[in-house]
Amino acid sequence: MVLKSRVAVASVWYGLMVAILAVGAGGFNLPMCRSARADEASESADEASESADEASESADEASESADEPDASKRVGWVFRVNLPIKGATLDRVRRFVRNAVDRAAKTKVEPVLIFEFVVPPDQAEFASSSEFGVSSDLADFVSGAELSRATTVAYVPQSIQGHAVLAVLACDSIAMSPEAEIGAAGIDERTITPRIHSTYEEIARRHKKIPTAVALGLVDPAKEVLVVETELGRECIAAEELEALRKRRTVQSDPTVLFKAGQPGRLSGKEARDLDIVDYLASNRRDLARMLRLPPEAIDEDPSLSGAWRAIRIDVKGPVLAASITQAQRMIEDAIRADDANFICLWIDSPGGSLADSIRLANFLAFDLDPTEVRTAAYIPRQALSDASLIALACDHVVMHPQAVLGGEGDGVFSEEGVRQARETLRKAIAVRKSRSWSLPAAMIDPGLEVFRYTRQGQVRYSEFFCEDEWAEQLDPDQWKKGPAVTTPGKAFQATGDEAVGYRLANEVVRDFGEFKAYYGLENDPTLLEPSWADFLIEALAHPGVAFFLLVIGFSAMYAELQAPGIGVGAFVALLCFLVFFWSRFLGGTAGWLEVLLFLAGVSCLLIEVFVLPGFGIFGLGGGLMVLASLVLASQTFVLPRNAYQMGELRQSLGVLAASAVAVIVAVVLINRWLPHVPVLGGMILQPPDGEEAEALRYRESLVHFENLLDARGTTTTQLTPSGKARFGDQLVDVMADGEVIPVGTEIVVVEVRGNRVWVRAVDERGPDPA
Repeated sequence: MVLKSRVAVASVWYGLMVAILAVGAGGFNLPMCRSARADEASESADEASESADEASESADEASESADEPDASKRVGWVFRVNLPIKGATLDRVRRFVRNAVDRAAKTKVEPVLIFEFVVPPDQAEFASSSEFGVSSDLADFVSGAELSRATTVAYVPQSIQGHAVLAVLACDSIAMSPEAEIGAAGIDERTITPRIHSTYEEIARRHKKIPTAVALGLVDPAKEVLVVETELGRECIAAEELEALRKRRTVQSDPTVLFKAGQPGRLSGKEARDLDIVDYLASNRRDLARMLRLPPEAIDEDPSLSGAWRAIRIDVKGPVLAASITQAQRMIEDAIRADDANFICLWIDSPGGSLADSIRLANFLAFDLDPTEVRTAAYIPRQALSDASLIALACDHVVMHPQAVLGGEGDGVFSEEGVRQARETLRKAIAVRKSRSWSLPAAMIDPGLEVFRYTRQGQVRYSEFFCEDEWAEQLDPDQWKKGPAVTTPGKAFQATGDEAVGYRLANEVVRDFGEFKAYYGLENDPTLLEPSWADFLIEALAHPGVAFFLLVIGFSAMYAELQAPGIGVGAFVALLCFLVFFWSRFLGGTAGWLEVLLFLAGVSCLLIEVFVLPGFGIFGLGGGLMVLASLVLASQTFVLPRNAYQMGELRQSLGVLAASAVAVIVAVVLINRWLPHVPVLGGMILQPPDGEEAEALRYRESLVHFENLLDARGTTTTQLTPSGKARFGDQLVDVMADGEVIPVGTEIVVVEVRGNRVWVRAVDERGPDPA
């Protein structure tokens, strides 16, 4: 007030002095000049008066700012409201809001609380079942006095219905995707009660932005809502209010129907914006940040606002390999499930190396982890080159050493198809999920992509980095002015920590891990998760050499069991080998139930070919192909290769199988030659006669003739598959079945004799014996 008084007095004296001088000089000048000088004096007085007013206003602002946060510093916090709204939702919102407001007061910033209403995938009907009572309490809390010092924004990126609409209407501002819809708020109500009516009316009147008729039309299908043009502008009224409005104002044209009676009221983002019900149209969070005059990095999704940090650390060091990525993903899942971790620090020091596996971990970080429950932060002390940069940029935050390097050439050389797929993944998935521009991340692995600095024109000037395709995707591409290129043709984009902050790729630079902990308020070091003995065992079992060993032993043992059925040692060893093989693949993430079922079906077909339907080959060929397919698919994460890396994996899988086949053949030869002579294991194989015994057997067989057995009846003493033994009276003879498997104890008849070879068939009791 003292400053105001002094400025006002000074301005009065200044005006009087100018007027006196102007009058005194008037006697010595022409009338035209006298008039001009008077005008100048008047203008000067006006300017002095305006200056005094400005000074007064500045004094007021300075006085008020002593106790209030700096309004130029605004921070946005995002809270994902997963629909439907339940009691737990309200508790989490209250905890989030109170912590955010307290943090803003301590740091003297204005909090912008963004409530993003999310419909779980493929659960649109379930998401509509928000409880009215809880939704009403949430709307009352969001629009209540406790949030008077915060700006609340409802963001609707996809269509919603049910009483979640009430919570949307309760916010200070509403932002929607142009194609998203809100409405049908009473879809789960049999009748719209007076209590529901009064609640929607109260929320609409509290902000005086949404017409009461529109609020009621969104919840009550019986309400017909009209849009009417009057001399004061456009109004939304209930149909029964039209006559009363005509008496008060001039209706300039026929009303148009906004909501027809008998149909649920719905509004798209574009329609609501035209009616000035929605403040902003935003397809993603980056658009929303620009509309709210916030840089994208100022919109933060902070799980610690709902509780304390429970931090873990995962190291991604050295070349990116399928095994290390699978291991890191498994440790993160275990920590969240078992330890309830909500802060994941990925310590990345990697040259990259496997684009497919980096994308696999990036997709896991971006899609499988709920950002409202888990914060992911990439810490890069030295480098995250090539495809390793995708892992970092899939995290919620990226924190780097000032001289650390992000992107650029690394340990991997990628095919054009691999680069194209990575670019599409960034464009349609990861960048959208993390509200990042996708052009610079794509340029880190695509040397041919040109990226330019674009500046948004208009009231809010803002710079972004787009390629031509991403610029064309913007809602208002004409508002962006193209600037200089930031990439070099033919060279993958790379940025240091200091540069990455300017390019909006990194959130912060720190000198060491201590500063990283201070940045997030971590009192202790995050728990470092290292591979356990089980992880090392899984990795060892998944090694191609171990897989080769298991397959060779398994198939060799299976052959030994077929040669001497009934003993069981070979079958047990084979079962154990294949069980360990598929178990390691299960835990390694490359095998599922499909591979196991294929393998079992293939083995069953082979057994049918050997013991049930020999001679045709269909089951044998099909079973063999199924076994091979199961083993190949169990060694890789894809069915058909789609890039160079996957082709390399397929070649490795086929190489292991080919080497195993050769080794099994060698093993079979050795089994037939040496195993029968081993004292303990000799009983596993029927030992063929050799030496003098074999010579005597051949001599006896050359003298044996069985013509006398033609048409004779006998009984099998072993299963004929197709060869075996049968007894004719007191004589035990080697026989051959005529194209069928004959069980033990079956009555047979000799149908043909060729020297010492006897061909038989089962006696058909339904018909006569052959003559």
